[in-house]
Amino acid sequence: ATIVKAVVNGRGVYTNIKNAITFLLSGNMAGILCVLFTSLLGLPVPFAPVHLLFINLLTDSLPAIAIGVEPATGDLLNKPPRDPKEPILSRQLMGQIMGYGALIAIAAMAAYWIGLRDGGAELAMTLAFSTLTLARLFHGFNCRGEASIFHLGLTSNPASLGAFFAGVALLAAALFIPGLDQLFEVSPFTGAEIGM
Repeated sequence: ATIVKAVVNGRGVYTNIKNAITFLLSGNMAGILCVLFTSLLGLPVPFAPVHLLFINLLTDSLPAIAIGVEPATGDLLNKPPRDPKEPILSRQLMGQIMGYGALIAIAAMAAYWIGLRDGGAELAMTLAFSTLTLARLFHGFNCRGEASIFHLGLTSNPASLGAFFAGVALLAAALFIPGLDQLFEVSPFTGAEIGM
C-alpha cells in the first residue's frame, strides 16, 4: 500500500511539474510572438518592460504555484509507466506550448490592433498588456490537467481560484488605482474598450 501511494504521489508531482512548465512556457511564448510580430511589421512595441515584469513576477507565479499543488487524479495508476529516457519537454509538449502560445498571442494582438486603431500606441500597449495578463490567468485553469476544467472541478484546487482572483485584483489595481496607472505605464480606457 505504501509503494502504491508513493507511485501515485511521484506521478502526481511529475504531472504537476509538466503542467507548470506548459503554463509558464506557453505564456512566455505568447509574449515573444507578440513582440516578434510587431517588430517585423515595424509597429510600436506591445509591452513596456514593467508590463513584462508585472506578468512574470506577479500574475504568472501565483497560477504556477497553484498548478504545483494540484491534487493527484485517480486515473494516474491506469497509465503505463513513462519511459525514463523521455525528456520532460517532448515533441508533443513542445507542440502544445507553441499552440497555446499562438492562441494567447492572437488574442493579445487583436486587442493591440483595436487599441492602435482607436487610440494610438499607448492604448494599444495597455489593451495588449491587459489581454495577455487575463489570458494567462485563464490559461492557468487550462494547464491544471489533461481533463477539462469541468471534469477537474473548479473547487478541487482552491489555490487555482485564489491565484486567479489575486491576479485579476493585481491587474485591476495596476489599471485603475491613481498613481499605479502611471507606474505601470497604462492608458485610461473607457467601458466600451473594457468590453472589447
